[in-house]
Amino acid sequence: MAVNLDKEAYYRRIKRFYSNWKVKSYVKGEDEFGKVDAIVVSVGVDEEIVYAKSTAIQTWLFGYELTDTIMVFCDTKIIFLASKKKVDFLKQVAITKGNENANGAPPITLLTREKNESNKANFDKMIEAIKGSKEGKTVGVFSKDKFPGEYMKSWNDTINAEGLEKVDISAVVAYTMAVKEDGELNLMKKAAAITSEVYSKFFKERVMEIVDADEKVRHSKLAESVEKAIEEKKYLGGADPSTVEMCYPPIIQSGGNYSLKFSVVSDKNHMHFGAITCAMGIRYKSYCSNLVRTLMVDPPQEMQDNYNFLLQVEEELLKELKHGVKICDAYNAVLEFVKKEKADLVPKLTKNLGFAMGIEFREGSLVLNVKNQYKLKKGMVLSISLGFADLENKEGKKDEQKKYALFIGDTIQINEEEAATVLTPVKKKIKNVGIFLKNDDEEDEEEDGDDAEELLGKGARSAALLADRTRNEMTAEEKRRAHQKELANHLNEEAKRRLTEQKGEQHTQKVKKSNVSYKNVSQMPREKEIREMKIFIDKKYETVIMPVFGIATPFHIATIKNISMSVEGDYTYLRINFYVPGSSLGRQEGNIFPNPDATFVKEITYRASNLKAPGDISVPSTNLQNAFRIIKEVQKRYKTREAEEKEKEGIVKQDSLVINLNRSNPKLKDLYIRPNIAQKRMQGSLEAHTNGFRFTSVRGDKVDILYNNIKHAIFQPCDGEMIIVLHFHLKNAIMFGKRRHTDVQFYTEVGEITTDLGKHQHMHDRDDLYAEQMEREMRHKLKSAFKNFIEKVETLTKEELEFEVPFRDLGFQGAPYRSTCLLQPTSSSLVNVTEWPPFVVTLDEVELVHFERVQFHLKNFDVVIIYKDYNKKVTMINAVPVNSLDPIKEWLNSCDIKYTEGVQSLNWTKIMKTIVDDPEGFFEQGGWSFLDPDSEGSGPEMDSESEMEDETFNPSADEEEEEEEEDSDEDYSSETEDSDYSASLGSEEESGKDWDELEEEARKADKESHYEDEDTSNRKRKVRSSAPPSKKKRRS
Repeated sequence: MAVNLDKEAYYRRIKRFYSNWKVKSYVKGEDEFGKVDAIVVSVGVDEEIVYAKSTAIQTWLFGYELTDTIMVFCDTKIIFLASKKKVDFLKQVAITKGNENANGAPPITLLTREKNESNKANFDKMIEAIKGSKEGKTVGVFSKDKFPGEYMKSWNDTINAEGLEKVDISAVVAYTMAVKEDGELNLMKKAAAITSEVYSKFFKERVMEIVDADEKVRHSKLAESVEKAIEEKKYLGGADPSTVEMCYPPIIQSGGNYSLKFSVVSDKNHMHFGAITCAMGIRYKSYCSNLVRTLMVDPPQEMQDNYNFLLQVEEELLKELKHGVKICDAYNAVLEFVKKEKADLVPKLTKNLGFAMGIEFREGSLVLNVKNQYKLKKGMVLSISLGFADLENKEGKKDEQKKYALFIGDTIQINEEEAATVLTPVKKKIKNVGIFLKNDDEEDEEEDGDDAEELLGKGARSAALLADRTRNEMTAEEKRRAHQKELANHLNEEAKRRLTEQKGEQHTQKVKKSNVSYKNVSQMPREKEIREMKIFIDKKYETVIMPVFGIATPFHIATIKNISMSVEGDYTYLRINFYVPGSSLGRQEGNIFPNPDATFVKEITYRASNLKAPGDISVPSTNLQNAFRIIKEVQKRYKTREAEEKEKEGIVKQDSLVINLNRSNPKLKDLYIRPNIAQKRMQGSLEAHTNGFRFTSVRGDKVDILYNNIKHAIFQPCDGEMIIVLHFHLKNAIMFGKRRHTDVQFYTEVGEITTDLGKHQHMHDRDDLYAEQMEREMRHKLKSAFKNFIEKVETLTKEELEFEVPFRDLGFQGAPYRSTCLLQPTSSSLVNVTEWPPFVVTLDEVELVHFERVQFHLKNFDVVIIYKDYNKKVTMINAVPVNSLDPIKEWLNSCDIKYTEGVQSLNWTKIMKTIVDDPEGFFEQGGWSFLDPDSEGSGPEMDSESEMEDETFNPSADEEEEEEEEDSDEDYSSETEDSDYSASLGSEEESGKDWDELEEEARKADKESHYEDEDTSNRKRKVRSSAPPSKKKRRS
């Protein structure tokens, strides 16, 4: 198969190359480029040379490296000397005689290399061409490129023999190639994306595993594993592994030995769990990218502060790197920033802050340092890398802990006026690169473990860790209780302080708006119906004019509560009821009138005949029927308008969306929106702009969501779900579809939500297997597309907007609304976004969580969420399985949220009203401690329950007692046994008197009362005969 050459790209680039050569210089160093009479590029064969300017220019022009090829660029022509195969390849761009200087490029002469090594005839032709170009004295060459072999040696000897002056033009050619075209930029973006994927999905995860398992791994071995990872397609974002290679072997450093350069190699020392720097770059289709990150294991505060400052320095550098800015000016601006903020770190800062990058990894003439005079141009791609070396860790005890370095770097693109764009969107905030293992108390235990390992070996250490872990498991509940006790004290103090501050704020009750029909008499209509004392409806002013005592009286439609019409015999009755003080205005509307002391009309009834009198045009009741119909219409229109106004009430005016006209905006297509804009659901696309998102439906409806109005951005992957969702919980409601919404989500379906059960199904059916495979692939594609969109948005907003992903492992079933769903915690909320309506609770707004109906014999319990704003209604989650109780407690405890539990369901409306009415009294009585099971009233019950559990259980005795109770005909004896049994369940002191003492007391009582009835004595005998056996059985 013939190898194709991109002719358009060749003509475009050779034209740019020649125009830069011929234009007079404007930067120091380009004078030599203008003075050069001809340019010679010779490429030999050398497997060890990875980057060379000669091969780079070939790749730039043709897309391939052409070994053993000599290119001579003259003023009016170009000569290529190559083997027959390469000449055939180059014929695609060779200009024919009838098409000279096509596309502004000089014609090409192709010479086929002879098999013998001299090639004297061809060399002579090229020398002749060089001498005929301009003055024919100076030749532009890449002086650093020296290829071995007789062929290259004989060519160089020929040039030297002719006495031609050689001038190094590496820098200016590099400057020409540094500005990337759109196609090149796309390749570099892809390379940067692959680097980011390999770092995030392989390297970072591997380091986490090593730290978690406490493995000993050498830097060099870890670097080798990264190189092997790029052979696996799953880390390459869908790229062909054959087009991907490493720019350089990954550089991993830790344990006090750091060199913040890209020329070093990973040493054979074991990775130390401190500051771990990693630099890696991946080359995709000959174009390079680079990424540098520092992972920190349990970093002390000073290290965190220095790292955060390094991020600020990088942000400052990105702001400075713009089109037309001199490299040295950008460097000096960053240096001044470091001097101003933390002058002590200036000597620690890396001497250069990066370099230009493209086909070659590092362009030596475009390094970001204090001396470089070149100006940046739009479209250049740089690798920025900055760090602090030789920093001291004051908390370090061992040699490898005392010194550390911080190093970060990204691949960036220069823009016209905006700050540079980062092409490697790997998160680098402290929470993303910090690995926090333990608290201060555990450090001593670790040190003891280290000593044990040294003395007894790894087996002893494992045993010690196992024992330690067992102890911790035993005391986990106690730790949780202690923490909850601290939270309880803090909770009451904080709530008391907050309510005291809010005390001054007066909550005014809303007064019902007074609707006036006519401001003066002149606005009253002069219709015939009014003069005839009929009911007339003025639609313009939404008023019903009724005759009252012979006077036309206007009533605004808002004053009418309801209206009814009935026919009784020969008459039609129209009854109109009005709103008056004491009648309800609606569920949420109170009943306050502007002037409640006035006299109100409660009801008016009109009667009209159904019989047509002689001479009348129509039946008299026609007026009432028409009035009834029109009043209903006007009332409906008025209520609809009022409802819309109420929806708009309290809507905070949003800023306007700033549209970014750039076509490369992050965009997701074929999404549905919930809630629906119209009756039917419609597809559309979600696009991220400068300050917010815009959803555009296929019908053209637009919904704008601004970044600064998003409280929670939640990404729900399709793992275990039928839809994949982006959910936005807003700070202030927005209006669309004539309603206000605080929750908006965009989703797409990933599989069949309904299944045809009538269809014959077989587990080995090929169609079904193919469908399942297709669904798996679709899920993977959708997840990748959504993740890519999220990463781009987070980069665009500089991580001000961060998407939260629910922790499915911590999820639990519950019914916040009518149906049961899976509620999942995120880093700052508790959510369910797959069902509608969605459920989102912000953890920062939660005061405490109470568990109701927590009893051993019940399978479910309820969760009540009380908010810090006591005027807000509490949230109930019903029917939570009891096996989720402990995980929920553990999660709440880790979030520093106080929780309580009880056996009863409480009336929370009354409780919250009581607290709001008298907050001081509530907290004087102990505040929220009334919910604790340890509070007064519940303590003794707890004690008695524990005693019951400690009592020895004797099943045989119980069975015998039950038999006796069944045999006995007397109710009294069974009652006695029950009471005796219940007495025996208490302590020995509470067990009461024995039977002999009771009989003695009974005899004395009988003598005193002279009550010697025979029936009584018989009953006593029965008691005696039944009681002793049961007593003996209990003692046994």
